[in-house]
Amino acid sequence: MATVTLTTENFDKTAKAEGIVLVDFWASWCGPCLRFGPIFESASERHEDITFGKVDTEAEVELGERFGIASIPTLMVIRDGIIVYAEPGALPEPTLENIIEQVRGLDMNEVRQRMATKG
Repeated sequence: MATVTLTTENFDKTAKAEGIVLVDFWASWCGPCLRFGPIFESASERHEDITFGKVDTEAEVELGERFGIASIPTLMVIRDGIIVYAEPGALPEPTLENIIEQVRGLDMNEVRQRMATKG
């Protein structure tokens, strides 16, 4: 599956959908972003059941501000509408694969319970 471009118009609909969504916050002038891009794209082809989206922080300033993106690239992982991971930095392929497997293994009922007790 190819990556999808996320904008202020389609972000919420994509992020709130059931399943896993990986979001790469990036910019065309960012060297680490350009190195991480092919790794992200390759993972999107291996994991067709996951939505892989890219947010160009230059074009979508509002989204970057909304999520407090201060450093790029930043990877955000959303599962069943809940942000379960968000960290800056270009990741090597094995690390990205490890994060995907950890997110797949999450007990979302437990995640929701923990969020409710923090609330």
